[in-house]
Amino acid sequence: MKRFLAALAVLLACTTVLAQGQGKWPNKPIRLITPFSKGGAMDIYSRSIAEPLSKRLKQKVVVLPIPGDHTITGTKALIKAAPDGYTFMITTMTTAVTNRFRVPAAPYSADVDFIPVTQLSSGAVLMVAPASAPYGDAKGFIEWAKAQNRPLRYGALGSGSWGHVAGLILVRDFDLKLEYSPYKDDALAVADVQKDALDVAFAGLTSARPRIAAGEVKAIAMAGPARSAAMPDLATFSEQGVPNLDLTIWVGAYAPPKTPKAVVARLQRELKAVLKMPEVRRKLLALGQTPLGNTPEEFLQNQRMDTLKWDALIRVFDIKIE
Repeated sequence: MKRFLAALAVLLACTTVLAQGQGKWPNKPIRLITPFSKGGAMDIYSRSIAEPLSKRLKQKVVVLPIPGDHTITGTKALIKAAPDGYTFMITTMTTAVTNRFRVPAAPYSADVDFIPVTQLSSGAVLMVAPASAPYGDAKGFIEWAKAQNRPLRYGALGSGSWGHVAGLILVRDFDLKLEYSPYKDDALAVADVQKDALDVAFAGLTSARPRIAAGEVKAIAMAGPARSAAMPDLATFSEQGVPNLDLTIWVGAYAPPKTPKAVVARLQRELKAVLKMPEVRRKLLALGQTPLGNTPEEFLQNQRMDTLKWDALIRVFDIKIE
């Protein structure tokens, strides 16, 4: 009995020490991995989050760009990091959802190799047309496209991207003759629409809005389940009577596998609080993103649902990732 009580006392002491250690988190700088290039949109996004998060946690949050291989290089760095709460990652849905189709040999499984913390924001792509186009909405584009005696060219960000799939859905649902041109940068696709080298393009708000504001191209419709808070006057395809173009594009935060639940919960709460700050919201809206901040459980459920949707789309259209 005495041995049992002694062992129990040691166990309780260890548990107390561990609890105190977690309670002090964080007590040193935190690394924020972004698996994209320095100076790009996601680097800017991550720094918009890091600065106010540093103030809330009273510890420096250092943004660490690790680009390469469709976000895989940075993701591998996250997975290998110590699960102590001092490394996390901000990335797009590419990492957890579309990479399984774009890069079948990706060396991780999103369901088990990293922990969802929160969906930070959602966004969508929009269709743009030349400023001189004789239509101004989705239905007008479809009617105009059917009347042309040639295939129409549309551009978007790479094979298997949401813009690529959006064009395929229009071909399927409305029997349009569209030919796809992949781009490494959707801003270049928008520029080619202005030059009449493309008939239309699908692009993110960050890439499209400057030329829209300058009157160089016109916005036709938002491809997503709801209007973007960053561009609230632009109706969705669905609102314009064109269904099935309602997939969301999102940005999320992840932690290494085996990170303590208490740390993940605290990080989620702090990130949610950051997203509510007016200045942060303004910066994210400027990047075409609507702030969210859901729970890890809600994030995981949404991720799994989107994976099923993309799986079906890739299969039905037999998309070959280049």
